[in-house]
Amino acid sequence: MPDATSAYTFSAPAKFNLFLHVTGRRDDGMHLLESIFVLVDLIDTLTFEILSEPEIVRTGDVVGDVNQDLCVRAAKLLQEETGCTLGAKIDVKKRIPSGAGLGGGSSDCATTLMALNRLWNLGLTNERLMKLGNRLGADVPFFIFGTSALARGTGNVLEKIEVPESHWAMIMPETPTSTQLIFRDPDLTRDTKSLKIALLSDQIRLRWPELPGKNDLQAVAVRVNPRIQTALDALGSEARMTGSGSAVFAWASSQEQAQEKLKNTPAGMRGYAFKNLSEHPFEKELKATL
Repeated sequence: MPDATSAYTFSAPAKFNLFLHVTGRRDDGMHLLESIFVLVDLIDTLTFEILSEPEIVRTGDVVGDVNQDLCVRAAKLLQEETGCTLGAKIDVKKRIPSGAGLGGGSSDCATTLMALNRLWNLGLTNERLMKLGNRLGADVPFFIFGTSALARGTGNVLEKIEVPESHWAMIMPETPTSTQLIFRDPDLTRDTKSLKIALLSDQIRLRWPELPGKNDLQAVAVRVNPRIQTALDALGSEARMTGSGSAVFAWASSQEQAQEKLKNTPAGMRGYAFKNLSEHPFEKELKATL
């Protein structure tokens, strides 16, 4: 049983897209996507304290309006869905850059759902948490899913896929790119053929570190924000944009090579070296904490 006088700390890892295809568009205008999502050890840290009253207090690093913060919304949604009368203080220490296409806000949200489900003893299954998470953001279910996945639809249809442990160099341009602007662009490719998971698995197994597919959003994003191309050039010909940008990444054979690649980081931009994770750290942290 969690102790109401204690603080509990959990990780919220970033993710990136090995590729991103736009395979169609629904009647309501939502784009249908296909991607491989990969967890990485670029991590936000969330600390929770249980409150006896149903108040949600958000402290630490906040991006934008705190009332629209995804951690706050996740906690309140759990209260609404379960009738829980407990509250929480949620402190977030950000390391994942905003506007990068790395899912930082969605990951914080997912960790909040998983953590408060356990700390409030709600007993919800991961499947239920994923459905609630989908109401808050398209990437949230993936972080609850907790392992590398082939994602389809709007990102909520997930199948586990193996991705080799690898090191990566990533550069974040100083100017974020509007995702809505990219998806509205008339030149965006919207009819890429869907790939079968067996084909993708074979390609990864036999041709790694060659990356499958491409990023259909990259050409439009580069036109909208030319600094993305500057970042791509800095990492070399194999570099690729993640998500809708603005961050770009390249495979590296080791942590040392990743750091070497980052020596070319253009002025004003931020560089990161990290490796991918085989699974979300939440369950291990939970066992070590409770």
